[in-house]
Amino acid sequence: MTSRHASSPSRRTVVRAAAATAAAVPVLSATASASASPASGAAAPAPAFLHGVASGDPLPDGVLLWTRVTPDPGAEPGSGRGADTPVRWEVAEDREFTALTASGTTLASAASDHTVKADVRGLRPATSYYFRFTANGGGGGTGEGAEVRSPVGRTRTAPATGASVAGVRFGVVSCANWEAGWFSAYRHLAARADLDAVLHLGDYLYEYASGGYPAQGAALREHRPAHEILNLADYRLRHGTYKTDTDLQALHAAHPVIAIWDDHEFANDAWSGGAQNHTPGTEGVWEERVAAAKQAYFEWMPVRASTEGTVYRRLRFGRLADLHLLDLRSFRSEQASTGNGAVDAPERTITGRAQLDWLKAGLAGSDAVWKLVGTSVMISPVAFGALPAHLLGPLTGLLGLPKEGLAVNVDQWDGYTDDRRELIAHLRERGITDTVFLTGDIHMAWASEVPVRAATYPLSPSAATEFVVTSVTSDNLDDILRVAPQTVSLAAAAAVRTANRHVKWVDMDSHGYGVLDVTAEQAQMDYYVLSDKTAEDASSAWSRSYRTRRGTQRVERVDRPVR
Repeated sequence: MTSRHASSPSRRTVVRAAAATAAAVPVLSATASASASPASGAAAPAPAFLHGVASGDPLPDGVLLWTRVTPDPGAEPGSGRGADTPVRWEVAEDREFTALTASGTTLASAASDHTVKADVRGLRPATSYYFRFTANGGGGGTGEGAEVRSPVGRTRTAPATGASVAGVRFGVVSCANWEAGWFSAYRHLAARADLDAVLHLGDYLYEYASGGYPAQGAALREHRPAHEILNLADYRLRHGTYKTDTDLQALHAAHPVIAIWDDHEFANDAWSGGAQNHTPGTEGVWEERVAAAKQAYFEWMPVRASTEGTVYRRLRFGRLADLHLLDLRSFRSEQASTGNGAVDAPERTITGRAQLDWLKAGLAGSDAVWKLVGTSVMISPVAFGALPAHLLGPLTGLLGLPKEGLAVNVDQWDGYTDDRRELIAHLRERGITDTVFLTGDIHMAWASEVPVRAATYPLSPSAATEFVVTSVTSDNLDDILRVAPQTVSLAAAAAVRTANRHVKWVDMDSHGYGVLDVTAEQAQMDYYVLSDKTAEDASSAWSRSYRTRRGTQRVERVDRPVR
């Protein structure tokens, strides 16, 4: 979440994978665009894999593979240009591909921005595989011409549904603003060989114009397109720009990614009927903008849509863990603007009725030890009113708190208390234990318990626990105030913990990622921080660890990471 800022872009940087300026294409016109043919007698250029390879949504018997083919230098993302290009995919258990486990062919076309997906099945559970793509170009879609291979990716299937699993381990990330820093967190996660998958909890990209967020100073590197993204061509080019980042490419090539969206995949503080960062009329019709953003997202992300047009879905990791993934943008009511009691109105929803019923049924029916819930915004109640004015002011801008009325973040579950109350009551009434919420969005790291009644905590029991990871690069408190880390955040964090005794820890300054280790006995989040998000070679260091023991619904500090 951020506030909207006016911007005036200064200059464009040349993106490594781009070869031409994007054509402006209306939302639906790209599907009908055709590419220019090479001059008579001239050899057609060879296709290229400029955006890496990826995999996602692992199942016990399969995984989703992804890549994007650039048929010729003019066929950059969102341009609608480029010939249909045959693509072959291959899967093997060894990097040399000495014996193929599975293979197939598909066609990359302008209708899908030359992205391709292969939903591979028939694989063995809990097994690492290697995959690659081969493109044929220059034959006008006939398969003749130059043959080019993609980089090799590694992926891993989930354990068998009923298997007893000793442990699973996930990287956890959120909030990566291209202009605010380098994606070093992705590089450090890519280097780990002990992860089953990486969870991306939203704000994979940002919609702002170049220089729009953060507003202070020059961007470290500039967005493409330079203007705020509004239509299908814009969203495609922004996705394509992000996927030229070498650290992001390394992450996708090393681990399957399980992703959900938050608001910035559309526009800041999005809800079902609009967004804070959307002006009807001058920025078009909201429904058309959302349709364009979702189309580009499903084209460019290794995500399997179990329900059309949404990302809420469920994955299983043996009998150890069920992972329930939420969509908290498509169905929510508009955010409350003042502390007039609207946040408690029973007709207001963050999930929508169907999704909340789906989540409740999945939690009640789960026989897994751990019920993990990927939620893009915090569910733990947090009151900021106890902070002194000089600290509350900066947090108001960072968190989007109402400038008048209740000092709560109305974009989080705090703005939709009836849904939260119903969900927590369901956990208590059905005796559902060991539920862990995994969260991003807020550009801070938190470890918290989820109380039944925050006002009487700790006398009130805890219904679940929550681990929140900080941003990869997006601004947090010290960035906004332009002060050294911990200059003001220590006092702010202490005030937050005093007013919210279920919050066990908060780091308001660092950037980095988490590693969640899950065993039958405990779920532990190890928090890692970067040395400097503006340094392309930033190092990573362990900061803190918190865990919840099975059956406790409580959070406790641990003095070392699991690895």
